[in-house]
Amino acid sequence: MVLSRDSGRWQLPGGLVEPDESPQQAAAREALEEAGVTVALRGILAVLGGPEHRVTYANGDQVAYVATVFDAVVTAGEPTPDGAETSAAEWFTLRELAGLDTDESTQALLAASIPPGGIEPPLRA
Repeated sequence: MVLSRDSGRWQLPGGLVEPDESPQQAAAREALEEAGVTVALRGILAVLGGPEHRVTYANGDQVAYVATVFDAVVTAGEPTPDGAETSAAEWFTLRELAGLDTDESTQALLAASIPPGGIEPPLRA
């Protein structure tokens, strides 16, 4: 999880797909940029949209995002914030996740991504 400098809330590393970039490339890039870790993607866990993923910008424009959550393992690096978008990057247990200050979108992403009973190792390759 990373702590957003903008919102002050915990969220999953992620962001927009850049021109000519695949969603997989974007996921790997964002993990490295925001959390300092290199990941190997193993597949898609969830694709989500809906009211939890609606954003209203300062100018009043509204958009609705579609989020793709990838199953991944860390292959290199340790959680480190980038200092620009994130001010902290940390591992949390499932119990600790429940107590974090997160937004509705992050809560929906976590709920769709974590199977009942938790996550089975390995989280790190």
